[in-house]
Amino acid sequence: MRKDKELATTMRRNGKSYMEIYRALKVPRATLSDWFSKTDWSNDIRKRLADAAQEVSAVRMRELDRVRGINLTRAYEEARTEAREDFDRLKYHPLFIAGLMLYWGEGDKRTHRQVRLINTDAEMISLYVFFLRHICRVPEDKIGAAVIIYPDLSAQNCIKYWSEKSGISENNFIKCTTIQGRHKTNRLSYGICSVYVSSTYFKAKVLEWLKILPQELMNKAYYASM
Repeated sequence: MRKDKELATTMRRNGKSYMEIYRALKVPRATLSDWFSKTDWSNDIRKRLADAAQEVSAVRMRELDRVRGINLTRAYEEARTEAREDFDRLKYHPLFIAGLMLYWGEGDKRTHRQVRLINTDAEMISLYVFFLRHICRVPEDKIGAAVIIYPDLSAQNCIKYWSEKSGISENNFIKCTTIQGRHKTNRLSYGICSVYVSSTYFKAKVLEWLKILPQELMNKAYYASM
């Protein structure tokens, strides 16, 4: 066995992440994935590390959102660094890629605080919320929602509908916004749902993920490591 592979195997069995092994041994992460991705004990370690990292991320989301002033630049850089490490760990997870693609196509990329996605498709909203909960580990009380409705729709019924579809508590919905539709008959039955997370830290991570995503998906090495 190669000496570096032997050392990497020992480190991996001791619960080290690919990033930690790479930093210590300079073995490319694609090589580590090739060595360990089909090993049951390594996959168990990967899952434990991912769960632990996501729990830490949820805590830091709360803490760093309170940072202001001179420390804000440092907080953004910490968020981007964590995002790059997350991406390396999650880039083969189908829900991670699906959630990013949804946000890339339908999400707000302009504001600095709101991670917001708006759509009329209940299944899309449901999948996106599933991504927020199970991949991003966004705390339940940080996931908010709003519904845009027409004057002839019942706000209560619309909120109930989107709450049931998304699994977001009705208490997390803000007051409906009413608009005048241009078409008198072709109306949406339950309005338009907006799901948002108010977090500058999380927004910095999402934008960094979107920056990495196309580069990674167009890189042949990404598929060679599968």
